[in-house]
Amino acid sequence: MKRHNLRQSHNRGQALTEFLVLAAALLPLYLLLPLIAKYQDIATQAGMASRYVTFEAITHNDAQGGWKAPAALAGEVRRRFFSNADAPIKTGDTAGNFLAHQNLFWRGPAGGALIADFGGDVAVSFGPGNAASHAGAFTPASDGEPFNGLVGTSAGVHTADELGLQSRGIYRGNVSVRLAKLPAGIVAYQPFDSLDLAIHRHTSVAIDGWAAGSPAQVQSRLDSKLLVPATALRDAAGVVNASVTLVEMGHIQGPKLGQLDFWRDVVPPDRLK
Repeated sequence: MKRHNLRQSHNRGQALTEFLVLAAALLPLYLLLPLIAKYQDIATQAGMASRYVTFEAITHNDAQGGWKAPAALAGEVRRRFFSNADAPIKTGDTAGNFLAHQNLFWRGPAGGALIADFGGDVAVSFGPGNAASHAGAFTPASDGEPFNGLVGTSAGVHTADELGLQSRGIYRGNVSVRLAKLPAGIVAYQPFDSLDLAIHRHTSVAIDGWAAGSPAQVQSRLDSKLLVPATALRDAAGVVNASVTLVEMGHIQGPKLGQLDFWRDVVPPDRLK
């Protein structure tokens, strides 16, 4: 009986020791979980902000009346993605370094903001080289090469002007967030108290897609003797149409040689109501 009780006591002591060792190893991880969750949330917002920067370039570019100023774009990103979660969307609104504009979830163990300075810690840049202007946002692409080989040359250089294709390439918008260091002296948060952590996200898109604003613009881009050889017959269309009308006594219309109008894909007016 005594031997049995000693064995039970020994087992309980071993289980307690294993629990304490395991708890000592897992406790720092448990303490870090809330912090990691906050970092992940900021990273998600950085990704969304980079999409915002890039998609803005689709609607605000040199072909659509002008680019949005980088400073204004950065101000919108700071206020709408890294400020308080219920920030209103207002023109010209900027985020300030005070409690009312901070995301209260993004706070360190001592209560300090993980984004200490909106103006200095949240940055918007462009292209692989992190340029300060939209001009540096483009990475050259070779998509137009097959078309460039088909059209004529200007000063010995192939051009895509015949189709109106752009050749600037892929547009890239970047958003970076520098995170504040955690308070020193807390063992559980080491080495995060000494690391210069920063989150970088980017989104790329082709904003120079060959899109037309109207059927007439499509026709103007295809109206080429090289792309549509039949357009070369346009000069003879008047004579041919008159001859067909005369021979057929007006019962059959001419073949509209060289004309592209009948190819227009127009939505019927009653479908636009």
